[in-house]
Amino acid sequence: MTEMAKAMSNDMITSPSAESLADAVRAAQGKGLPPVHKWNPAFSGDLDMRIAADGRWFYQGTPINRFEMARLFSTILRREGDSYFLVTPVEKVGITVDDAPFVAVDVEAEGKGEAQELIFETNMGERVVAGPDNPIRVELDDETGEPRPYVMVRDGLEALIDRKSFYRLAGIGTQKDDWFGLWSGGAFFRMIPQADLPEG
Repeated sequence: MTEMAKAMSNDMITSPSAESLADAVRAAQGKGLPPVHKWNPAFSGDLDMRIAADGRWFYQGTPINRFEMARLFSTILRREGDSYFLVTPVEKVGITVDDAPFVAVDVEAEGKGEAQELIFETNMGERVVAGPDNPIRVELDDETGEPRPYVMVRDGLEALIDRKSFYRLAGIGTQKDDWFGLWSGGAFFRMIPQADLPEG
């Protein structure tokens, strides 16, 4: 049994001062997070842990209901290609992620037009300002054809933007170069071709 598995079995357990909310979030991004990108321990095997598409964490099929525990694990999460791992200085274990490891559960818009900043909050309490380093992208669901929007949180880890936040974004979108999309952080993110927009 890995050290992480043992910990699970044993039930292990800043004030913004910038001028704008977006500036404060940008200043805080990444601070206080473990430097998982610097850790290169040997692979210890897979752990029976899963992040469901709705952002809930499970261990051995049982939900991890303690937010503090799920939040702790989320801080040592690393993506390599299409695989996800929990990494410490001495251990690296694989886990399953059904879709994206985070869910963006809220969004605030600061400013307007090309100067707009979109500030997302994830289900793990992280806040991120969309921009060139944290892009928004939209995929179409293979089965339903519905859009599935994502925003980059950090280091290749994305958040699925929840439905209410996506509707809010659709209400403040604009058109550019035959695309309907969103401005944030000085970048324009395409959402849907203008020709595919519903009439009316």
